[in-house]
Amino acid sequence: MQRTAQVERNTLETRISITLNLDGTGKSRFETGVPFLDHMLDQVARHGLIDLEVNAKGDLEIDAHHTVEDIGITLGQALAEALGDKKGIRRYGHAYVPLDEALSRVVVDFSGRPGLEYNVAFTRARIGEFDVDLFREFFQGLVNHAGMTLHIDNLRGINAHHQAETVFKALGRAMRMALEPDPRMSDVVPSTKGTL
Repeated sequence: MQRTAQVERNTLETRISITLNLDGTGKSRFETGVPFLDHMLDQVARHGLIDLEVNAKGDLEIDAHHTVEDIGITLGQALAEALGDKKGIRRYGHAYVPLDEALSRVVVDFSGRPGLEYNVAFTRARIGEFDVDLFREFFQGLVNHAGMTLHIDNLRGINAHHQAETVFKALGRAMRMALEPDPRMSDVVPSTKGTL
C-alpha cells in the first residue's frame, strides 16, 4: 500500500502544491518564499523520514501569514489523503527533543479529531524576518485538515531559533512514531470505534 499524496490548494491569496510520501527517507525540496519555514519543514521531513516537496506562491508583499497558514492547511490535507483509513498505524506518537538549552515535547494522535494545545513562549517576536506568531497559524491549519490532535510544549529555551527547531524536530519524530505501521495491527483501525 502506497502512502503518498499530491495536493494542490489555490485561493486568491496563495497557490500551494504539496507532494508527500509517508514511507520515504527524509528527502525534501521547498520553494515557499519563507526561508525559515522551509528550514523548519526540512526538520519534519528529516526526523519523520517523510519525503516532502512544497511549492508555494503567496501574497508575501503583504506578509507571510496567508502563505504559512495555507501551507499548514495543505500539508494537513496531504497527510489525511496519504493515511486513508489509517488501518495498521500506531496512531499515537511522542518525542522530546533538545537543542542546547532548549527542550520541547510533542505528542500526536491521528484521531480524526482536530485539536491543538500549543504552549510555546518564544523569547523574541521574530527569528530573522519570520514572525513567530505564524507558527500557531501553521499548526492550527495542519491539525484542522489532517484530523489530528497535537500537543506542543516548549519546556525551556532562551534562543528562539532553538525553541522553534526543537518543536519541529519533535513533531517529525512524533509523527514518525504515530504513522509507523504496527505489525500486530496490520488490518485493524486503531480505535475501539473501528474507524478514525
